[in-house]
Amino acid sequence: MMAVKEKGAYHHGNLRAALLEAAFELAREGGPDAVALREASRRVGVSHNAGYRHFPDRDALLAEVGIECMRRLALLMEELIASVDPAEGTLAAARMRLRMTGVAYIRFALEEPGLFRTAFCLSGLHPADTGSLGAGGVGDSGLGPFQLLQRSLDELLDAGGIAPGRRPYADYAAWAMVHGFSMLMLEPLREMPVAERDAAMVRMLEVFELGLA
Repeated sequence: MMAVKEKGAYHHGNLRAALLEAAFELAREGGPDAVALREASRRVGVSHNAGYRHFPDRDALLAEVGIECMRRLALLMEELIASVDPAEGTLAAARMRLRMTGVAYIRFALEEPGLFRTAFCLSGLHPADTGSLGAGGVGDSGLGPFQLLQRSLDELLDAGGIAPGRRPYADYAAWAMVHGFSMLMLEPLREMPVAERDAAMVRMLEVFELGLA
């Protein structure tokens, strides 16, 4: 990450990146409501007027931060999916890859709640769009979180783990389950012991897998 410099030390080409970095940390600390162009400008040591030269308003800055949050989620999903041997083409491996997409989603929500909330704070976006946020928000594979989920479901279908009639809209069902679980653990059930939370997560994912068969 770029180190914060003193006021006046920025060249025209890197102030935008510094503002984005500061705004990203604001999102990490307090979610989307904490992202403010004035505060990001203050943190990098420039006037807020200088910030407006790169972002016309707060919404423009928040959208860019949301893209980066979505990208971080995609990268974590790719990492956990890759923990299952890519050369393994069995039904068990396909099920485990699907499970890892859900585990990554929930882990990201619980470990980075500010970034998680920021990734999904923008309305009017369809998840089938690349990366869910325009051209950004994708991992190293070029896929966003929703596309990674779809790919895992398609692989499970090819491996015989999904009844063909149950594949349509299964991606939305899976998303609803892991998102709902994440929100429960972040809000009303945030005091649940970790062991119980993890056991509940495994059971939820097992129930979903069985429902697809």
